[in-house]
Amino acid sequence: MQSWLVAHWVEITGVVTGAACVILAARRSMWTYPVGIANTALYLVVFTESALYADAALQIMFMVLSVTGWIDWARARRRESEAHLQRDDAFVGVASTGTLLLLALGFVVALAAIAYVLHAFTDSTTELPDATVTAGSVIAQIMLNRRWWQCWLVWLAVDVVSVGLYAYKGLWPTAVLYLGFCVIVLVALRDWRRVLTTSREKEAVGV
Repeated sequence: MQSWLVAHWVEITGVVTGAACVILAARRSMWTYPVGIANTALYLVVFTESALYADAALQIMFMVLSVTGWIDWARARRRESEAHLQRDDAFVGVASTGTLLLLALGFVVALAAIAYVLHAFTDSTTELPDATVTAGSVIAQIMLNRRWWQCWLVWLAVDVVSVGLYAYKGLWPTAVLYLGFCVIVLVALRDWRRVLTTSREKEAVGV
């Protein structure tokens, strides 16, 4: 057991920071971003060693998105404070139908491009699921940064695919982590919808 822990300590640490990152995001805490940056650094190593090249590249993208998301969330909290609103009164938003269609188109284009690159230029044996997780995760992270509640629907789809992908690659701690993510995401989806409904009700009565 000890030898297994030593051999997999990077992945195990990634599991712990990954779980913390998602829980903090579900609770709308800005700490999700620094924890998330640490998590991406760890999984950059794990995925590279497992020949999951699209997922490895995704970690670099996540680092960039984490910085921009951190800034956006900080500005949203500052606006709440300046408007003398309670926490979350103006935090959770909704992506319009037009925006969702553009994001769906972006997903399809990214999926096709990533799958082609993996097939043509790497030794990957999981091009389609790897590309699906990568493209879907980028879309979901952009939506999370913008604080749109629908991001959790995308994260749920990504996590379901990820469970099968990482189990196939023998990354069992990560597969279990993503199975746990599915549960956390469902809770977050319910909570963010509740927060949005409450804030709209307050706005309607002028509170």
